Amino acid sequence: MLLFRYVAMHYLKYIMIILFALVFFMVGFDFIQVAKDLPPSANLILIYVVMRSFFAIDMMLPLSLIFAMIATSIQLIRTNALVAFYALGYGKTDVLRPFVVVSGVIVLLYIALHATSFARADEYANNLRATSQFIKPTKHLFFTYREQYIYFGRLDPLQEQAFDIRIFGVEKGDLRFVIIADEARYQGHYWHIDKAQRITKPDLLSLSGEGARMTEEENLKLLKDFRPKILDQVYEGKVNYTIIDAIDAMRLLQGQNINTDRIKSALYRMFIHPFFVPALMIILFFFVPISPRFLNLSLFSFGAILGTLVLWALLFMMIELSNNKTISGEVGVVVPVAFLYAVAFGIWNKNRLRVRRLTP
Repeated sequence: MLLFRYVAMHYLKYIMIILFALVFFMVGFDFIQVAKDLPPSANLILIYVVMRSFFAIDMMLPLSLIFAMIATSIQLIRTNALVAFYALGYGKTDVLRPFVVVSGVIVLLYIALHATSFARADEYANNLRATSQFIKPTKHLFFTYREQYIYFGRLDPLQEQAFDIRIFGVEKGDLRFVIIADEARYQGHYWHIDKAQRITKPDLLSLSGEGARMTEEENLKLLKDFRPKILDQVYEGKVNYTIIDAIDAMRLLQGQNINTDRIKSALYRMFIHPFFVPALMIILFFFVPISPRFLNLSLFSFGAILGTLVLWALLFMMIELSNNKTISGEVGVVVPVAFLYAVAFGIWNKNRLRVRRLTP
């Protein structure tokens, strides 16, 4: 317990230091680049910086966990604490356990944050810079829903309103009716239209037959559970889903012949990708030298940091490819993380068997 507490406290200290440094650098560099484009309002600038900070935490936290483990290990070596722990009978797995447990808990909290608007911080910051609004209206939105084709001239997800609406009802490939309305609002799981015009096509088209009928309709309820945020994100091709929005979108779009690969990739990115941290931590720790006499610490730290950055860049590239549907989410996210765990457990078992052979 004493070992766990000692290592965990130093590890948490380095996490806070490194995360603050990375976030401060990322936000500061971004602010210098875009300061001239920001709205002339101190409140909006402050909100922009906060949103950028959240996005920087989203990007840099996994790296900070790895870098903090490397920094803590180097400190344990320089102070000879690592040698003392081994001399007292502790093994590598005992020293590694605090890193894995603490990072695992932080990763779970990190995933939980993606159930909130934290996941959309980058989108909010970009919208503030472009329009001084958190969510900018979406224009000319055209989509299908349960054999209906819907057109929104403008969608305001924040106000949950749509304007210039056209709804085309289709049955077995045949256009049956068109609903035209100026405005709709989302309330109580439905889109409500107060007044609309309905144009109904006759069953039989002929010169002597009945013509199209135009009627006035009121208090229409349409598009059940098709929330504005889902519309805005799914049909605009955005990938900054919250966990709740992504799950709702998957459930809603099942069976509608709509490609949901991008949504699945977003879920894999939120739930599976962060767990590469404990796996990489296990791999790196078994290369940590006991003393500076066995390996140059500067060389070790440089190699560990460089290897972490290269791997993180490769994983990020795979995520972007899966977001763009170049490869599947399983190949882009699940397979690389599973491979890392296979390597980590292989190294773990190899070390365990070696210790067992050396133990009298």
